[in-house]
Amino acid sequence: MSSTKDLIAALKAELKAAGVTYADLAGHLDMAESSIKRMFSQADMPLSRIDECLRVLHMDFADLARRVADAQPLRRELSEAQENAVVGDPKLLLMAICCLSQWTFDQVVATYTYTDAEAVAYLAQLDRLGIIELRPMNRYRLLLAKTFRWRPNGPVMSYFRRHVVDDYYDCGFDGEGEMLMLVHGQIGRSLATAFNERLARVAQDFAQQHLADHKLPPDQKRPYTLLIGMRSWLFETFRDLRRVPPA
Repeated sequence: MSSTKDLIAALKAELKAAGVTYADLAGHLDMAESSIKRMFSQADMPLSRIDECLRVLHMDFADLARRVADAQPLRRELSEAQENAVVGDPKLLLMAICCLSQWTFDQVVATYTYTDAEAVAYLAQLDRLGIIELRPMNRYRLLLAKTFRWRPNGPVMSYFRRHVVDDYYDCGFDGEGEMLMLVHGQIGRSLATAFNERLARVAQDFAQQHLADHKLPPDQKRPYTLLIGMRSWLFETFRDLRRVPPA
């Protein structure tokens, strides 16, 4: 829930955007300008007074609360408890992934076997978990940043390793738009970070293209999954063949 300090800061920004000065506001509220300045500088204002200020701006409290919510920093990672909740129900996990992909409510129920009531219930659950902000008409705002990732050793990635990885690799990667490359080499440690940043940009480009193609007709799109990984690693069979370095 938004704090009073956050609400007052957002209200101050709205007054500035509307060109309403403290003197103007004092006239509307029949208060001294000094009292108005003190309320804003101390961020000490009852909700009833906030409502009076909103009437001057022709806004309601829900509008202001939405401004505050929109200004909050987005999550780059969930807690382990949040991930456990998501992965505990495959339909909830699927709904979370649909939301990460910015699917609309209608797209979800048209594609997967959710009833309308089920879909709403799962969206409400994601809202309670802090992953989305559920809005009227089954719309939502994603509360996860573009740089969001599942915890590397968390419940969701553990689930994917157990149930998804083998299924993902069980093909020839020879279809249209498919590719699998395995490149091994030795590079300077400082360059590994630079390569990771470039790979992260590729992932962001993919995500942005997904959003750009969101409104294309279904017959012009295909679902793709981009999997990027980089680690200091040597295949187990090769590790067994290495000479043990002298002590």
